Amino acid sequence: MKKPLLAVKDIVQITGITSRTLHYYDRIDLFKPTHLTEKGYRLYDRSSLEKLQTILFLKELDFSLKEIADILKLTRQEQNQILKEQRQTLFSRKQRLETIMVALEEYVSGNDISHLQIFNNSSVLPLKEQYANEARFIYGETEAYNVFNETLDKLSQDEKDERFQSMEEVFKQIASCVDQHPSSDEVQRLIEEWKKNLMQFMPCDTELLACIADTYKFDARFNNYFNQYSNEDLADFLHSAIMHHISQS
Repeated sequence: MKKPLLAVKDIVQITGITSRTLHYYDRIDLFKPTHLTEKGYRLYDRSSLEKLQTILFLKELDFSLKEIADILKLTRQEQNQILKEQRQTLFSRKQRLETIMVALEEYVSGNDISHLQIFNNSSVLPLKEQYANEARFIYGETEAYNVFNETLDKLSQDEKDERFQSMEEVFKQIASCVDQHPSSDEVQRLIEEWKKNLMQFMPCDTELLACIADTYKFDARFNNYFNQYSNEDLADFLHSAIMHHISQS
């Protein structure tokens, strides 16, 4: 029994690709019809269908059409080696996408962008490293900045986390006082506690404190970070409270 040939409409129905795609694959010599009728209709045999399904599979694996054309010229063993390498590439991409999805969920849930584990294993620097570079650019090689770096280097990760958590707790307490005046005794007591936490990392003179206060107020990222603790403008409140502390020093 003669094996039936498949018309373009049959291929479209079987695979779900468009006739336009088939014509394009023909034009670039990636997938040619088995026969052309006198009227120019494209016809394909069953082995051609298998080749097309291989092409579609490789395309799903994120190979370009040029790469697919080259792969089809290789032996099965050579193809398998390339596919093993691609599997590792896709696995790394899968891990990357999972990291991005976790970061996305955290961000839409209200977490500040500075807390996101993003840009790791990327050509873009991780956020913590971006902030470190920014701090180096702003504060330069000042004594305070050098002491800050030296202090961090001496701390274990657990000690760093504990100190940063202590600082965050102070911010939360200050957020609960936004209905008070920034110069009130309670707010100023908390600012003094904030300063003591800060001085665990570096010496703080009035000039540096004023610089930090300005950063809290005018840097949008710090605004977003602080305002997650309060419905009010906590960043502006912090700025006013710190500046009052400086004026009383």
